[in-house]
Parts: sequence; structure tokens; C-alpha cells
Amino acid sequence: MWGMSSPKDISGPVPGAGRETLGSRLGFILLSAGCAIGLGNVWRFPWLVGQNGGAVFVMLYLVFLLLLGIPVMTMEFAMGRASRRSPLRMLGTLAPGKRLWSWHGAVCFAANYLLMMFYTTVCGWMVLYFAKFVTGQLSGLDSAGVGAAFGAMLGDPVLLCIAMALVVVSGFFILSMGLRAGLERFTKVMMLLLLAMMLVLAVNSCFLSGGSDGIKFYLRPDFHRFLHADGGPGRVCLNAMNQAFFTLSLGIGSMAIFGSYIGKERSLLGESLHVTLLDTFVAIVAGLIIFPACFAYNGGETGAGPGLIFVTLPNVFNAMPGGRLWGTMFFIFMTFAAFSTVLAVCENILAMTMDRTGWSRQQSCAACCGLLLLLSLPCALGFNMLSDVHPLGADSTFLDLEDFLVSNVALPGGALLFAIFCCHRFGWGWDAFAAEANVGRGPKVRPWMRLYCAWGLPCVILAVFLLGLRDFFTS
Repeated sequence: MWGMSSPKDISGPVPGAGRETLGSRLGFILLSAGCAIGLGNVWRFPWLVGQNGGAVFVMLYLVFLLLLGIPVMTMEFAMGRASRRSPLRMLGTLAPGKRLWSWHGAVCFAANYLLMMFYTTVCGWMVLYFAKFVTGQLSGLDSAGVGAAFGAMLGDPVLLCIAMALVVVSGFFILSMGLRAGLERFTKVMMLLLLAMMLVLAVNSCFLSGGSDGIKFYLRPDFHRFLHADGGPGRVCLNAMNQAFFTLSLGIGSMAIFGSYIGKERSLLGESLHVTLLDTFVAIVAGLIIFPACFAYNGGETGAGPGLIFVTLPNVFNAMPGGRLWGTMFFIFMTFAAFSTVLAVCENILAMTMDRTGWSRQQSCAACCGLLLLLSLPCALGFNMLSDVHPLGADSTFLDLEDFLVSNVALPGGALLFAIFCCHRFGWGWDAFAAEANVGRGPKVRPWMRLYCAWGLPCVILAVFLLGLRDFFTS
């Protein structure tokens, strides 16, 4: 196994002795950002900005990133680096003998699988739409035709299962090559290409005739829209808080695993700032791709959710000169954004499996790949063969159930637990957390932050948790 002498090194007296490590700081930042950068940056963030006051929402979002996202991310990195273990063993290593935390590893393991059970299917949709644009299958279709094409894709169980399987098998094949030779090397190339393609797409959209109206709508503060948004200013603030919290994929150990692979050269608050800035850059540039194009060719209508990506934007590309090329580039970018998250979360699953079993990386990849293929079937079949099954009532699908359990339960619940664990004596404790976070060059966690992190942060996360549950069930 690459970088490890034997399974016994995992459970030796020195935490993480012989553990694989990343080859560079750039690799760590791009891997962590790749985990955070996902489909929510593209089809959720721009729509929320448009519906909640444009630049006013962006400013609120940035404030809540500082208040919520960066502290919890720093905690995840610190727990991972100090323990040198996967989330399965992380809390037990940092707080030995405190059985209060013994259940966390199993829940974290299940949450990572739950996320991949629907995310791999949606990533498969991106692959299929990339193929549709490359082959010209959507060229010349009117709005109804594009909508029908999306419906036909969802109704084809064989096609969806093949696309999902391609994502799962490709992901674990890359991971089987090793942390540096596989995951780090592939993610570096993919993320750099993703950022380059985003810039090209954004420049093209911003120079479209009529695109300037989209830029004004997106980035010019409109306090009238803010004050009169659906649900009022309070709802806008809650939406900004939710997006800041969920965009970074915090709470299930997806960031902690990369903390366990890095050295002590840099302080972790500074690394959290860099990852958050990169994630925010992608979200904002995604809006510069979508809004100018929609204003130029779709009257400013964007829509939300899957409809934005698979119906609205294909219609926009069909109306645009050279739209087949731009559509192809867009869905390459979307595939990379989704696949970067698949790789990061599957690495977390893989690390937890190796920690639990002592198997080699290749053995663990084979076992995890087979299990994830089976567990992902309900989501892939939920739109066709299992379309009569509604886990949450109404017209809900398995995707809705799995997304609810991850987004509304596991992420906020896990982040709340991490904040409590890192700041209180019955967990790891503030002094141990701050000491680990401050090792290395860069910005430091300061003593005056303790009161907020120990009491204010958990209260805000709990509010997000409870309000999210209320909104979900009332809607």
C-alpha cells in the first residue's frame, strides 16, 4: 500500500504513524476546495442571489461564511491533523476514555455513504448531458423538446445506472492508485482546468449582447428587492446563513480527512480562509456565467434546482451562437465540479474503511466500490422503476430522502457536535484545539474567539438546524 508499511501502523501507539500524506500545500487546498465546490455552488447559489437582493445577499453570505463556515472548517482540519485518523477513529483518539463520543464514527461513516448514494447519480446526469452536447442531441430543440429530453433521461433506468456506475467505478479506480499518485495528481489537474473553463465561460457570458443587465441584476445591491423578498429580510438572512453553512460540506468529516494528511507548516485558520475564498470565487463566477446568459437569451428567467441546469441553460445555449461548444464546456465544468466532490467524499469513506479493517487501499477500494454501487441504485431507479415509491410523501423520491438526511440532519448536526467537542472540557477542549490550529505560519485562533466558538457558534448552528427542519416539513 502506497506510503504505509503495514496495517498495524494504523493502530500503533503513535496516531497515524506511517500514514499517507499529501505531496504539496496546493494539493491540500485544491482537494479541500474540490470537496466544498459542488453542484450547490452552481445551481443553488446564483438562484438564491437573484431571489434575495443580489449583492445584498452576497454580502450577508460572506459575513456568515466568516461567522459559521471558517470556524467549523478550522475545527475539522485541527481534529484531522491532531488525530492522524479518519473520522471513524478521530474523536476516540482525541478524547480517549470518553465514551460519550464513541458513536460518532459510525454515524459519520453512514452520512458519507448517504451523500454519495445520491450525488453519484446526479454526477452521472452531468456526464450524460456532456455527451448530449458533444453529439449534438439537444441542438435545434425548442423549450418543450429540451424539457422532454430531460424527462426521457430520467425515465431510462439502464442509462442512469450506467452513468452512475461509470462515476463510482472511475472514482474508486483513481483512488486505488494512491493518495498522491491518484487522488492528489488527478484533482490538481481537474480543479485547475475547472477554474480555467469557468473564467472562459464567464468572460463569454459577460460580453454577450444584453449580458450587462444580468451583471447588474446579480451584483448591484437592490435594497428594495432585499426588503420585499419572499419572507422578508429575515428570510434573506436565513437563506444566506444556510448557504454559507452548507456550501462547505462541513459536519461529516469530509474536511477532517484532508487535515489528517497534512503537515504542521501552516496554521489551520489560514488554510480554512484559503479554501473558503476559492469556494466563494467559484460560486460568484458561476453567477457571472449564468445571469448574463439568461438575461441575453431567456428574458432573465433562471429557475432553480435541476430545471436551471438541465432545461433553462440548454435552452440558452441553443439560442446562443456557438452554443453547442459553450454547452459542452459548461457540462465539462459541471462534471468536474461534481466529480471533485465524489473523489473527496469517497476518499473519506475509503480512509474509514481502512481504519476499521486494516485492509490495503486496493482491497478497500474494491469493497467500497461494490457496496456504493448497490446503495446508489434506489436513487438511480427512483425516477423510473421505483417512481411509485415516495419516501417523504407527495411526489418525493429517494434522492429527496437522502438529500434531506444529509443536508438537514447530518451536516448541521455534525457541525454542532464538532463545535461542542472542540470547545468544551468533556470533549477535546478549547486549549487542545487552539494549540493544534495555531501550529505553523499564518493567522492564529485568538483567546477572544473562545466565547463565541464555545457558545455563540453552537447556538447559531442549532438555530440553522431547527429552522431548516421546520422549513422542510412546512413546505
